[in-house]
Amino acid sequence: MRPAATRRRMEAARLLREAERRTAPVEPLTTTWPGLDLADAYAVQQDNVARRLAAGSTVIGHKVGLTSVPMRELLGVHEPDFGHLLDDMVHRDGGTVRAARYCAPRVEPEICFRLVRTLRGPGVTISDVLTATDAVAPALEIVDSRIRDWRITLADTVADNAGSAGLVCGSWTPMAYAPDLAAVSVDLLVGGSRVATGSGKEVMGHPAAAVAWLANALAAYGKRLDAGYVILPGAITTAPFIGVGQKAEARFGVLGSVSVSFI
Repeated sequence: MRPAATRRRMEAARLLREAERRTAPVEPLTTTWPGLDLADAYAVQQDNVARRLAAGSTVIGHKVGLTSVPMRELLGVHEPDFGHLLDDMVHRDGGTVRAARYCAPRVEPEICFRLVRTLRGPGVTISDVLTATDAVAPALEIVDSRIRDWRITLADTVADNAGSAGLVCGSWTPMAYAPDLAAVSVDLLVGGSRVATGSGKEVMGHPAAAVAWLANALAAYGKRLDAGYVILPGAITTAPFIGVGQKAEARFGVLGSVSVSFI
């Protein structure tokens, strides 16, 4: 790789770290560096994840983003992406988080998968994912953008850990008792008012299809989905902003509910 490209990746990673630390968004990376491509973006993401691991964090899984038409339309992008979930991003169901730790947070209702077997692409199918999953749970992902005003391209959001900033999981349901995940419906409430509805089929036709996509995409980087990982397959609805004094709750019918309050 040319020295200029290496310096560009290092500087982009530094800018995102500073934006997160100071909760002060920066201009789109693709505006600052018009040549920044998807390979650069994943390298930037990996650099910042590696720094967090060196500081003591642990990877507990991955998130898939932009798997539903509403989210791709909302952000103006055209294909899925993925990011990392770390242990210091997890919040308690029914608990509180400080809004001030985020730049411009949104919430997304998702069906979280917990793997009991390793998945390694290529060639992973929906059936493989369901066999490798021991339980699912209602979840809220807190997404944030360290890019000012959410003016992101695909490369911008990939570099920014696919926007992932927090995870709240409800109670786990063993797969033996889980309903058809494509048919699961959800109501998303913010401040007690329903703001969005959707069903599992919004996520690539079936949430497990997004997990399969992830396993196959990671194969290109020589990576796999390890047993024990949790996977967020993508938002079932659009992602509303949330702020101080608001409670987000996602009601998934027979899968149960999950909530978090911002203070």
